[in-house]
Amino acid sequence: MKLHQASILIVDDDQDVLTAVRFLLKPEVKAIFTDVNPENIRKLISENSIDIVLLDMNFKSSINTGNEGLFWLKEIKKWKPSQPVIMITAYADIDLAVKSLKEGAIDFIVKPWHNENLINVLTETLQRQTATVSNVKSNEKKGNVEIVGASKSIQLLFRKLQKIAPTDANVLILGENGTGKDLVARSIYQLSLRRDQPFIKVDVGSLTETLFESELFGHKKGAFTDAHEDRTGLIEAADKGTLFLDEIGNITLQQQAKLLTVLQNREVTRLGANTPVAVDMRLISATNLPLSKLANEDRFRKDLIYRINTVEITVPPLRERGEDIILLAEHFLEMYGKKYFKQKLRLSDSAKKKLMLYHYPGNVRELQYTIERGVIMADSSVLNSDDITFSPIEQQKEALQSIPTHNLEELERTAVEQALQKHNGNISQAAKELGLTRGALYRRLEKYGL
Repeated sequence: MKLHQASILIVDDDQDVLTAVRFLLKPEVKAIFTDVNPENIRKLISENSIDIVLLDMNFKSSINTGNEGLFWLKEIKKWKPSQPVIMITAYADIDLAVKSLKEGAIDFIVKPWHNENLINVLTETLQRQTATVSNVKSNEKKGNVEIVGASKSIQLLFRKLQKIAPTDANVLILGENGTGKDLVARSIYQLSLRRDQPFIKVDVGSLTETLFESELFGHKKGAFTDAHEDRTGLIEAADKGTLFLDEIGNITLQQQAKLLTVLQNREVTRLGANTPVAVDMRLISATNLPLSKLANEDRFRKDLIYRINTVEITVPPLRERGEDIILLAEHFLEMYGKKYFKQKLRLSDSAKKKLMLYHYPGNVRELQYTIERGVIMADSSVLNSDDITFSPIEQQKEALQSIPTHNLEELERTAVEQALQKHNGNISQAAKELGLTRGALYRRLEKYGL
């Protein structure tokens, strides 16, 4: 199911939160229902075929125990065990949110949230619940995440997933940026025996030394200046489930040593604590570095490689996937056609030819943003070659690889500044213009001090 087909219920006693979510999701979903009283949940679910419930962890009225969200989560699971529920929590209630995962919640979001993050969580929840890992031509069901493709390289990937996923082997996913490593990780999880347990994703490459320990290992109150409450680390949160460490090739040797200790001992000690906690998890890691660079001991510990790399999967770049380019383009055309109310769009022969001739340094992600831009700009029901424009950042990188790094960075900075000026500082629109995710654009803004 796609987000625009979904009916969402949000229950929170803060009317401002309900109003904000209603305005955000109204153009994105089929229907949105809101209520301040959790006692109305059962009636709303039974009368409206709710696809996802967004449920606050705390209510000012009702049972007043501090665990109201957990109480109502359990009630929902009694009435309708298959109902997907996402908990809404404050930072201080992370421990409760983690507990909610063990009680059957499918995910949680922390207030205040970024709008794009909320939409992504909803989209991923729907994909996990109803989508399939599929070969488009055969429509063969292989899991609950949609991997689009029919090329030989994707067929091989499917076969590996089928063999690897049901085991508990640690998996290392290799591939260039934008190839879909995150999608592969989620499909492994969905096909695994741990699919009913938590799936915790951590972008470890973006964590500072301090955040690395606090986020992964957790901390006790008073462990450092801003540690005002006890906090469960993400490794501990993944107990009985799956931990996905993205961009693992970017962590420092010191961080690697700390991670290796956890993996060897299968236990984690929170910052400021003395007693380790045992963890039972399956580890999936991903990196855009080739294995040859990862094996350089000046950069990455070999003993850690052996720990994370029981089995490896390489996701092929889009330029090696042939006709998958058109299959993916048509998939994104349908997706964004519905989103922007242009549902009868099709690709012209000239557009298909242009798509097939391009080499996609940004891979599937670049194709996705290219098609979205084309849909937005289209003046007719046919997308022509003129409607297909590729990422200016990717083009600059490709054309200027021989230019010294500092010059390339200056050009990238200029492209970012121009995109922000063009869209009056709107991060989402500037990111789309540049063919980047919001996170990637934020990293560039920080890098260039913008």
